[in-house]
Amino acid sequence: MAAGAAHGLGEGGGGGGFLGPRVPPEVDAMARGVQDVGKETFRRLLKVTVNALEGKDCKESVKLIAESANLSEEQLAFLISGMYTLLREALRLPLSTFKQEVFKEDLKELGIPEDFVVDFSSVVFGNSSLARALQPSILMMMKLSDGTAHRFELPVAKFQELRYNVALILKEMNDLEKRSILKIQD
Repeated sequence: MAAGAAHGLGEGGGGGGFLGPRVPPEVDAMARGVQDVGKETFRRLLKVTVNALEGKDCKESVKLIAESANLSEEQLAFLISGMYTLLREALRLPLSTFKQEVFKEDLKELGIPEDFVVDFSSVVFGNSSLARALQPSILMMMKLSDGTAHRFELPVAKFQELRYNVALILKEMNDLEKRSILKIQD
């Protein structure tokens, strides 16, 4: 309770912030460390964190950030693990009960700069391209008649649109085949 109370979280009505009555130590360390990070570096770290939440390998991206941002491995570990925990906890909450204003206020109470609060909020509440990265997608592979295979990724909504249009075309082809004029004779 001490860590949460030190940041004004967990005291008073409502049962604390979205992180619960105790702020996880990695989030606390990130909130202190993020003060010294530039906006560009922060956004790159946020993107890496979103990729990590999706289960992607981020080793190369982290190396590039470490080289260009002049941060130690320890600083990077604190920042990324704190961002990861913060986003994981926020994203598990239903948006119907989790309000953006409450989230922003909790982050400000942690001492996270206003610009960064806005970026975190856009990831969680869907106002950015980073939020789109968190949307589920379908990996497709098409094998063509010439033997080549093409892989591509589609958002679920686009997959449903593709599925509908393919079914419609197949139905129309079937209807055309039923007409005696267009029947193919052997």
